[in-house]
Amino acid sequence: MSSTDSPKNAESCNNMVDVRAGVDAVDAQLVNLLAQRFGYMDAAARIKTERNAVRDEARKQQVLANVKDAARNAGIPAEVVGDLWELLVEASIAYELEKWDANRA
Repeated sequence: MSSTDSPKNAESCNNMVDVRAGVDAVDAQLVNLLAQRFGYMDAAARIKTERNAVRDEARKQQVLANVKDAARNAGIPAEVVGDLWELLVEASIAYELEKWDANRA
């Protein structure tokens, strides 16, 4: 597969080269989506006027419930996705706190 070819969809993969190309392509898309998500953390750090507003446990629980529901609807393991998002949300909170402090330094 050349660098300009799109990877095959999972159902069309016949060998591990195809599978790995697909995984690598999805990983690149996920990183781009994470960059967009962290951009929203930048915006939140800019908008929130109080540092203690960065950690919002009710919102965190809502986000986790939302992604678990989405995972179930997509037919993938909801608890695994919930665990991944727990890490993502905590990393996002830490990032936002860092940005909040930097914006006011």
